[in-house]
Amino acid sequence: MVKFTDYLKKEKIMLPRRHFFTGVPGSRWSGVSQDIESNDLYDTSDRTPERTYSHSEYSGHVGAYFGTGMEFPADLSAKNLDEPYTGTGCRLHKSHEWAYQLYLIKKTYPDAWITLVYRPNEASFEWWKQAGGWDITYPNYNFYKDDAGMRKHIETMNVCIAKFAGKHNLRWKQILKHKDVYVATWKP
Repeated sequence: MVKFTDYLKKEKIMLPRRHFFTGVPGSRWSGVSQDIESNDLYDTSDRTPERTYSHSEYSGHVGAYFGTGMEFPADLSAKNLDEPYTGTGCRLHKSHEWAYQLYLIKKTYPDAWITLVYRPNEASFEWWKQAGGWDITYPNYNFYKDDAGMRKHIETMNVCIAKFAGKHNLRWKQILKHKDVYVATWKP
């Protein structure tokens, strides 16, 4: 298996300054993001103990998450996006709410990459509950209000993700360790 960093170097692919990353709660997107950031090409200076949530043997959450009611809102201003970082390299900006702003992200940051994680609605909701649900300490899920609100947002976000991928003819890749998790990336 080729390491991500080796692939980028071999293909002479330059990472953008910004890489937007979205998936619904419970889509296992946090684990995928950690795989992406597991090389020295990404700025992981946003990782602090306060921005960490561990869930038994699974990867949990690390680094800044953007969203309503969180330390950093889902605001696309450069000042907001850069606030949690002090290092260099590509910055992976993680937010469930980017699913609602995909076209605005593309317009505002035309050189940025956008990675989408898709997992079916019910599997996502069930995994989110298993991973801690309303007891998850980071990030903050109050925006979703209750189980019904969470289910509605998961469904709506997945529709937004699927429509964006379809409109841009993105190719989905299955994550081998999770047979129901798919990833696609838009690059300019």
